Amino acid sequence: MASTTVKNYLSLVKFSHTIFAMPFALIGFFLGINSPEGLYTGQWNLNKTIGWGNDITNLVFLRLFLIKFFLVIVCMITARSAAMAFNRYLDSHFDAKNPRTAIREIPAGIISKENALRFVIVNCIVFITATFFINSICFFLSPVALFVILFYSYTKRFTALCHLVLGVGLSLAPIGAYLAVTGSFALLPVLFSFTVLFWVSGFDIIYALQDEEFDKSQQLHSIPAALGKTKALRVSEMLHLLSAISVVSAGVYGHFGWWYWVGIAVFTGMLIYQHSIVKPTDLSKVNIAFMTANGIASVVFAVFVLLDIFLH
Repeated sequence: MASTTVKNYLSLVKFSHTIFAMPFALIGFFLGINSPEGLYTGQWNLNKTIGWGNDITNLVFLRLFLIKFFLVIVCMITARSAAMAFNRYLDSHFDAKNPRTAIREIPAGIISKENALRFVIVNCIVFITATFFINSICFFLSPVALFVILFYSYTKRFTALCHLVLGVGLSLAPIGAYLAVTGSFALLPVLFSFTVLFWVSGFDIIYALQDEEFDKSQQLHSIPAALGKTKALRVSEMLHLLSAISVVSAGVYGHFGWWYWVGIAVFTGMLIYQHSIVKPTDLSKVNIAFMTANGIASVVFAVFVLLDIFLH
């Protein structure tokens, strides 16, 4: 019974979609670890009290690293779970009318709206609590982050730019993880955040192609509903071009090595691939473009970036 309940809630929040933003959070985290601020200031300032390089220092550093890493993962999971469950809660009456989404947990009666809302609240509380134990700047900014990711669920009711708001929400991942380690802002994680913003906005437009007619019938806003499938795909292509420019700019600014550029080749290749298989007259491969291509893009790219950070 308990395992079934957990499975239902994991399905409610599409836990597998964590694969999109989580790799970029790891990039931000390890950029922070590898930065001067990450190693030599704040909570990581070990050499002043113990002496850098001995076994005790290494053990203390490992302990701090594991705690911080755990808290960042908790923040990523709870923030995304709160946002996704709130979206399902708020849109449940629309989902019930849409044949594509009527099987989702709330309209299907598997999870009640009240329990979904409780799940949102619990995740928000855990998220804020985790940020309290990370550092003060993350704690004070946590309500702002929650506002952005929860506010997205309202945007489809009044603006076709809802895809960009979703992109902004997920783009907080690399900045937030970097802040968790360093307690300060820097340009490099911001460039990765722009990469996520344009990338997510672009593939969300592709996913929304499926609901163009339904959105129009319910007076909901989206790029496909506003512009039609053909023009929406052109907007998606433009956003993905901006994403590619952002990730290349991050590579140049960060003086990354060849591992990074191999990762970029995979990332941009997946962007091109998803546009090659989705056509205005043929949406049969939207799910392949949405999940498979973008999942490969984020995970493989992150692996090569982390290899570059530690081997370059």
